[in-house]
Amino acid sequence: MQATTSIAMGPLSAPRVNNLSSRTRVANTVARPARAIPSRRTNLNVVAKDFPYPEQVKNTDNFRYAKALSQKLAADGKNPHIKKKTVAVIGGGLSGLACAKYLADAGHTPTVYEAREMLGGKVSAWKDKDGDWIETGLHIFFGAYPNVMNLFEELDIEDRLQWKTHKMIFAMQEFPGEFTTFDFVKGIPAPFNFALAILLNTKMLTLKEKLQCIPALLPMLIEGQDFIDKQDELSCLTFMRKYGMPERINTEVFISMAKALDFIDPDKLSMVVVLTAMNRFLNETDGLQMAFIDGNQPDRVCQPEKEYIEARGGKVLTSSPVKEIVTNEDGTVKHLLMRTGEIVVADEYVSAMPVDVFKRFIPKNWSAMPFFRQADELEGIPVINLHMWFDKKLQQVDHLCFSRSPLLSVYADMSTTCKEYYDEEKSMLELVFAPCAPLAGGKVNWMSKTDEEIIDATMGEIARLFPQQIAEDPKWSATVDIGLSGNARLTKFAVVRTPRSVYAAVPGRNKFRPSQVTPISNFTLAGDWTAQKFLGSMEGATLAGKLAAEVIADKAAGRPFQDYQTRPVRDEIVERAGAFEPKAPLGVTADIHNAIAWGAGMEVKSKASRDEMIKNDPDQGIEGEDYENREKVVKTNTKTKVAA
Repeated sequence: MQATTSIAMGPLSAPRVNNLSSRTRVANTVARPARAIPSRRTNLNVVAKDFPYPEQVKNTDNFRYAKALSQKLAADGKNPHIKKKTVAVIGGGLSGLACAKYLADAGHTPTVYEAREMLGGKVSAWKDKDGDWIETGLHIFFGAYPNVMNLFEELDIEDRLQWKTHKMIFAMQEFPGEFTTFDFVKGIPAPFNFALAILLNTKMLTLKEKLQCIPALLPMLIEGQDFIDKQDELSCLTFMRKYGMPERINTEVFISMAKALDFIDPDKLSMVVVLTAMNRFLNETDGLQMAFIDGNQPDRVCQPEKEYIEARGGKVLTSSPVKEIVTNEDGTVKHLLMRTGEIVVADEYVSAMPVDVFKRFIPKNWSAMPFFRQADELEGIPVINLHMWFDKKLQQVDHLCFSRSPLLSVYADMSTTCKEYYDEEKSMLELVFAPCAPLAGGKVNWMSKTDEEIIDATMGEIARLFPQQIAEDPKWSATVDIGLSGNARLTKFAVVRTPRSVYAAVPGRNKFRPSQVTPISNFTLAGDWTAQKFLGSMEGATLAGKLAAEVIADKAAGRPFQDYQTRPVRDEIVERAGAFEPKAPLGVTADIHNAIAWGAGMEVKSKASRDEMIKNDPDQGIEGEDYENREKVVKTNTKTKVAA
């Protein structure tokens, strides 16, 4: 393969769509001939080509562990001596659905209660008035997502993954309109393929700078997760300087990685996040290979899970908001009180709610327990997802692109990468706008800005990415008088705000993530913010749901809990909980259409809606300097209380 170089991206191939059955395609390593596939535009045929399922995705220890756990739960389902339980699962996102799916496999009867009218949580999507899908986020599947890949295999939907070539594409900040890549050479195993991909790239780091990174990465390769966990107190920048890594590694690599992994700048991100991801990618040959789902996630991912659960006796209910978790005197869950007044009684209860929503439902007689006070240390990170439609086709890159922009994280032309959204004549870019608030390291609180202000700033960044294709447009001041020579104009946009997305993985927070096992005998936690080794991600959400199902299955079978299902509460939390005055839960009173109130994302178009968002979550309106000053006061007061 040719060495990696900076390239000006011209038109590339049409998106590759998998059309083989999952079982046939996994064994097949040769791309099938191109064939026409009807797209969502009825006047258009899409010429697409299957891309083979990565050969080594299922040949990893992590995938084997995922499969072994599935087999354990399935064996319970066939065991007539295990008493079957009814289980109420609060939350119909990826974690809640995975929990219910594996409970059904184990022979139990789960019912999922989703407050909103749609499933998916942070991967939910809806149609606008024109019939176009609006997604909460730009979601990419990696080869190093063993539990997701195992789940797709079990649901027989692997053919819905559109795998891309094994590379990473970065925009060249100093050369507008040009890109550079890390190319992974086929046939070379991990970690050598990763090392070679970096060495072959001559545009981002010099050889000397690459060699300077080795001392920092060797302990990770030698000591593994033990070394990684010890770095949680360090930000990426602090770690980089501690180990003598070159300063340019921050601008060239860490900024892109930090914003892609947690929508946050590297001076705010715990190094444990970057090292955990790198450990997977360095140890799994196809770990960094990426895939897009071939359409919207609710239809293509959530619906198959719902059908699977219901075919095995479970239920998945939408528009079913819980009002309160009602407890007995001993603290166990008595029932769920629904907003309708209905009472739901089950043998076991699971919360698969996001951490910021779960905090509002913690019952009064749980609120002073150290286990539940761990949630005080965790909060969701703000992020904005953009959809931007253009009247012309932009440079076609059939892949995810790392923008290396101060305002943007990653983006993709969904009209090229995704079968359902394919369009030969026009582009629809989906972009992650991050960091977008002081909590994530941003200097400007974009969450409180108008849609037009956000889009104008983004147009300036897109003009840098496509200087020869974007037209100067007086409607967007960022495109004026900067020498643009193109003729593509923005015709439509959607701005989706998620004030509380995945938990903010700032330094020192990982140790506070609670286990799935709780002090309440009939209550279990799920959600990507709970303790599991794949952090806040689709993989983490799926694994956490599966682990929650395992907790209930182990209880039903009379087995002891696994070591990874429990973890001790930190001493400082125990001390702080002793001074906590029990409080009644706030609950969520918002309408079921208010996705933000339930921990997801939505369009917030009017000033009144933005004001309401800020009223309910004041952090969404605070500016950078004020936020920093407030955090200093909070840290000082916390230290004083602990010392006292």
